Amino acid sequence: MIYSEWQIWAIILGLGLGTYLLRLSFLGLIGSRPMPEWVLRHLRYTAVAVMPGLITPLILFPQATDGQLEPVRLSAALATIAISLWTRNATLTILGGATVLFGLHFALG
Repeated sequence: MIYSEWQIWAIILGLGLGTYLLRLSFLGLIGSRPMPEWVLRHLRYTAVAVMPGLITPLILFPQATDGQLEPVRLSAALATIAISLWTRNATLTILGGATVLFGLHFALG
């Protein structure tokens, strides 16, 4: 489907307005009030719930290989999980996973 210039701008402005209102609902309206403990407890798990959904398709069905499983990405993911379980440190996990990914890319070509 081909959109005209004004339709593209309407989509951009609509999405921007929606994003602004969503952020305003949390930051502007309830940002200065203390949140109930049950809400804070659930919000702690947001990253744990979202990150696997974002990362898993990139590992199992990478666009770079037309959806073929790539041993380098899979190995880096497994190494990242191992580093995470071993260190319990998010920074070391990210750096270790990136090091394994780039190291295997350079080693295996």
